[in-house]
Amino acid sequence: MSGIAHHLVKRGIDATQEKYRSGSFAQDVDNKPFGHPHAVAAALIITSLLWFFALSAVQYVYGGVVATLTMIETPTATAFKVDPAESEEADAPLLAADEKKETTTEPELFYVKTKPITSKIRTTIRHLVAEAGPWSRFRGLQVALAYHFVHHLLLQVLTALLGGAMISQSAAAVVTAVVLCRLQMLWTHVVISTPSEKKWYRRFPTIDAGKKVILPTALWALAEQATIYVPITLFVVFDLEGYFRNPNTFNDLSPMQQKSVMLASFAVMMSGIVTAVLIVFPASVTLKRVQASLLPEENDSIVPFDRSFGGKVQPQIVGGTGVVSMLDAWKTFDWAARFRLVKLYAKVFAIQVSTTVFFVLFAVFQVRMINGDYILY
Repeated sequence: MSGIAHHLVKRGIDATQEKYRSGSFAQDVDNKPFGHPHAVAAALIITSLLWFFALSAVQYVYGGVVATLTMIETPTATAFKVDPAESEEADAPLLAADEKKETTTEPELFYVKTKPITSKIRTTIRHLVAEAGPWSRFRGLQVALAYHFVHHLLLQVLTALLGGAMISQSAAAVVTAVVLCRLQMLWTHVVISTPSEKKWYRRFPTIDAGKKVILPTALWALAEQATIYVPITLFVVFDLEGYFRNPNTFNDLSPMQQKSVMLASFAVMMSGIVTAVLIVFPASVTLKRVQASLLPEENDSIVPFDRSFGGKVQPQIVGGTGVVSMLDAWKTFDWAARFRLVKLYAKVFAIQVSTTVFFVLFAVFQVRMINGDYILY
């Protein structure tokens, strides 16, 4: 077989060289629609930018605004009064008036919880548009852009001062989040409140309010760093670095060893997901609810929101702290709300995957339209 393959390859090379010397090869290439590399590059760049903006919009609107409203909404209950019959006895009309009075009972009240606004993405967006206009789905965008811009600059400065080591970068990320905790809380307040006549930069939380979110902000930032360090630690413990640097060493292993390496790689991947679900998820919800508890009294929430958190928060006017504790913030977020939030995140992930697949297919279609049957290598 190797002799036949060698013969065929040699014949192919000789034929190609002969065709190239005769000039017919260049003529064939010129005749093919493969002469538009600049057009392909421009189309791919534009498509990549559109993909980036589409993915960012999905993440901001659904993974940011809608998710934050889901974290703080308190479903309301409607009371129904039911007047009972005077008597359940069959011969009630024959009873005396005094006997009827004795059998009369008080009206009963029934409370029925209304369906949460954030139970579906569609109902949430409709509510926002009805309450704050068509652009309300992007509410807080100016604050978010300011936050990310300042966050990037401050993170770069702190990383340079602390050194380029990974532990230094994580420390810089935590410090940056704590320093900007008031700006992050401002974004939460703008998102969860009804439209205000004040400009966003005039709605900054007080320094006293900022002090109350330092601890939950630091814990949230540490939780996010854990999603990086836990997989890295397992990656080093399982000694997987050599297999990724030189994949050929994997082929030299026995089938049992290969299964062990694959299981270890799967464990590393799952560790990041488990850390995000068990640590980042509660930390993020707790932080948002603590921030929401500090919403100024003059601002109304755009979705139903119990400022007292079931009576656990007392206003400062009556001698209370005016802020929910981290433990109460998480405990008052019931399982129904947690399920709604997890379902929302699953929907956001599905939308992002679908968006990415669409743009990949669209990019391939563009290349085929410009270059015919040829694909750039």
